[in-house]
Amino acid sequence: MMANTSEEIASLDRFNPFDPAVQAQPWEYNDLLVSQAPVHRDANTGLVLVSSYEWVSHVLAHHESFSNRFMLLMGGGAKAKVPEAVSEIMKEGYPPVDTMLTADPPEQRRFRSLVNKGFTVRSVGRLGTRVENLVSDLIDAFAGDGRVELRSQFAVPLPLTLIAEQLGVPQEDLGKFRKWSDGFVAQLSGMATPEEQVEAWKLIVEFQKYFEKVLEDRADNPRNDIISALVTARVEGEKPLDTAECLSILQQLLVAGNETTASTLCEGMRLLVENPEQLERLREEPTLIPNAVEEMLRLTTPTANMWRVCLEETEIGGVSIPAGSGMLVRYSAANRDPAIFPDPHRFDVARPNAGEHLAFGAGVHFCLGAQLARTELVKGFEALIERLPNPRFPEGSPPPEYPPNILLRGMTALPLEFDIS
Repeated sequence: MMANTSEEIASLDRFNPFDPAVQAQPWEYNDLLVSQAPVHRDANTGLVLVSSYEWVSHVLAHHESFSNRFMLLMGGGAKAKVPEAVSEIMKEGYPPVDTMLTADPPEQRRFRSLVNKGFTVRSVGRLGTRVENLVSDLIDAFAGDGRVELRSQFAVPLPLTLIAEQLGVPQEDLGKFRKWSDGFVAQLSGMATPEEQVEAWKLIVEFQKYFEKVLEDRADNPRNDIISALVTARVEGEKPLDTAECLSILQQLLVAGNETTASTLCEGMRLLVENPEQLERLREEPTLIPNAVEEMLRLTTPTANMWRVCLEETEIGGVSIPAGSGMLVRYSAANRDPAIFPDPHRFDVARPNAGEHLAFGAGVHFCLGAQLARTELVKGFEALIERLPNPRFPEGSPPPEYPPNILLRGMTALPLEFDIS
């Protein structure tokens, strides 16, 4: 690989990955990174950005060199410190522990093996009818109105209700789960002010105290749900999960089982409205909907970036990376790499290789809930396409807003109008 010219570096360094405007619309920056510097040390942050499909795939496949233990990077850099006010609140709950997302093998395999049973293809397959019924109920609530705010009335309640049912917790507490999920997202954002971090950790501690009691109950009275499976799970040669580990896993399941699916439902519907010829093709060929979902995942990539830490001095893409370097793996860039996806910004519901996207990651940290998310998305879009004729944006509606978040990209709201059939 040839070294970058000074002009190319200057062009890249006018962007900052922590700029909210770049996070909201990263496509120009991503294109420059993929074409000019697929592995790039950012002058603004010191982070190593990995953006091409080839090198993102390489990093994901080599966990022994590129670690997922990225807790220290969550504040926007390896030297980030937890504000004292946040530290005081954290003392009221359980400390963060590395489990599925922020652990490396062999420890990470222990958590995956104990959680896997709730997310097998067979387990998810049994949910198909329940997903269909919930989708129908949610659409029934607004189908006669001719308008909907899709995120709050459909995209969030669908996955959040299902994950709550999987966890075995009361439906009347869904409002709490949504609030806690928002707190987790703020804590993950890498963009929260000290005051926002305080509020986020108040919600996290509230979540911990709620589920601490649920864990205790399931230990004495196990049911057919994921929490009971976590509390009672035993794998030969592995110690049972302790409370802090269970809470960490539940926190990850709540966010992963809600935020990313909700974002894809909204972004996918936006793509259909903006590309009416693709929507019409799906109406005529509904068997293409599963492939269209893969194309939506590729283009929207709700987990836009993910952290890694380089464990040993190495070189990739012609760039030397010292041990201990913070890295930002840009899934959203890799999923629009023209070397893999020709005409990468075009929405094509019949794209032959749409399923090769990296929206669910790859390697040992491939998303545990990918099968469930796909089921929710396919069932969701089948019903939305059938039951919302002529979907459109309300006249004069502003462009979608995206809260600042270095890891997750999702719009705050998606108002739509449609014909009443």
